[in-house]
Amino acid sequence: MTRFIIYIVSISFLLSGCGPLLRTDFTPPEVVIPTGWNATGNSTDKVTSNVEKWPDSFGDPKLSSLVTLALKRNNNLAAASFRVRQAQIKAGLDYNSLWPQLSGGVAGNNQNNFNKGDWDNSYSTNFDISYEADLWGKLSRTHDSSKWEAEATNEDRLSTALTLVGTTMKLYWKIAYHNVLLDLSKSNIDSSKETLGLMIAQKKFGASSELEVSEAKQDLANLLAEHQSLVQDKQEDLNALAVLFDMPPGKVMADPNKLISTKLPTIPVGLPVELLGRRPDLRAAEMRLRKLLANTDVAHANFYPTLSLTGSLGTSSTELSNFLDNPFAAVASSIAFPFLNWNRLQLNLDESQAEYDEAVVNFRQTLYESMKEVENALSNQKNLTEKGKYLKDNFEAALAVEQIYEVRYKSGFGTLKDWLDSQDTRRKAEEALAENIYNRLVNYINLYQALGGEPEEKDLKNGLPLQQEQHI
Repeated sequence: MTRFIIYIVSISFLLSGCGPLLRTDFTPPEVVIPTGWNATGNSTDKVTSNVEKWPDSFGDPKLSSLVTLALKRNNNLAAASFRVRQAQIKAGLDYNSLWPQLSGGVAGNNQNNFNKGDWDNSYSTNFDISYEADLWGKLSRTHDSSKWEAEATNEDRLSTALTLVGTTMKLYWKIAYHNVLLDLSKSNIDSSKETLGLMIAQKKFGASSELEVSEAKQDLANLLAEHQSLVQDKQEDLNALAVLFDMPPGKVMADPNKLISTKLPTIPVGLPVELLGRRPDLRAAEMRLRKLLANTDVAHANFYPTLSLTGSLGTSSTELSNFLDNPFAAVASSIAFPFLNWNRLQLNLDESQAEYDEAVVNFRQTLYESMKEVENALSNQKNLTEKGKYLKDNFEAALAVEQIYEVRYKSGFGTLKDWLDSQDTRRKAEEALAENIYNRLVNYINLYQALGGEPEEKDLKNGLPLQQEQHI
């Protein structure tokens, strides 16, 4: 039996020597590198990126622990992992088709021999082997196609993980942002209640009018209504965060009470294009491009004849001795001529080529979109930083104006309306400043996601050096 298998395998190797003839080498699509980017290699060269450690750069241990837990418990990520396993199994099945396929069976029979008064027992075994010679590389390219799809599916999983980390961090900071707004709201409500009490007390002595009391009541009612909206917004974010952890809405996974105020690195211009190779979606696009190229080779190979070999061996067969004398005589072969269906094969080839051409266009678009996202985030980083300086100046000025109007009103030289208006202006300035801090944090997430994770200094060696860190 061993010799039988060896003969079949030997034939298969002899007949598969033409496989590489129809294999097309992959050439990365040509792209235009914009000014400000350094092109020093393949844009999809893989650069290491540890998604789980990405949040550590923000100096918040609670956030880091939360992200680690999300990566372990998120349903979308778990489903993506199962899709990877399915694709890997498919690739394994296609690889198995490259080798001879074995099957066998055992049969037994017992018959009562009335003449002898006993039973006759007989047993037999049979082994079958079949093999399709990969003459033109169709089977190997089919395996290549499924292998690239499996790798692309794994990149999809990494992309899901990257999105999950970003979403977790954004929700974490959004909850913190709402807590900041709620604290401001509570402070403003307390201040408004104090003002209303003052108006009511002054009205008793004729120092304030009914109109001024009504204006103070209106101001307090608006603040209370806005506060309820903030409470609802925060609850929705808490529910969204809970769902990320495979938990029902209502479960509080995190409730940070303030936005971070830590040093954040500034990503410079002049980034190397290779940095985009960290992006799993870009790597997946290239792998699917390679997959479609392999499919095109398969469509080419379908024009050529296929040769199938089959053989069988049974222990009870009288042909056993004949096989041992001439093993090739026990091997049957069949040749199929698929090119007789020329029109259908040509249409299949045209379809495969069109799919590949579409993938080339989509790959370039994905690369340009990734560059756009990086450029937008870098530009937004600069603008938000500058805007933050102006908003801080605006808040300090609004606070000074409010204090002046408060003194003037309590001294009898100003109106209540001016004081209330100055309070409203100060509140809006303070909220705008908090919003700017939140937006800057979100923009850092967008930038890191656009780069496939936080870049390290060694990854920027082909660009400008990292600038000095800055406080929010």
